[in-house]
Amino acid sequence: MSIRINQDACVGCQKCIHVCPGSLIDMLDNGKAYMRYPKNCWGCASCVKECQAGAISFYLGADMGGQGSTMKVQQKDGLLYWTITAPTGSVRTIEIDRHKSNTY
Repeated sequence: MSIRINQDACVGCQKCIHVCPGSLIDMLDNGKAYMRYPKNCWGCASCVKECQAGAISFYLGADMGGQGSTMKVQQKDGLLYWTITAPTGSVRTIEIDRHKSNTY
């Protein structure tokens, strides 16, 4: 499991650095985030959820049923939008109400 950071989309806000529990993300000299140790990524997706620029995507490998898809998360008005893009180019979005997501 790992994340991918799109250097063109990164705005250099550093939020991903602060939420990564493994301290795996750092900044380049140009002010863009990058993954220092991709193989050590735990797959918690904290950085993906925190990135408001949509520059970070989570790689959903075949080992977890994602078959090489990537996932991005956007937040708006208390809702999370999980957008999953398959290698074929098909896109699916799942809407989650943040206030009800942990209700059992």
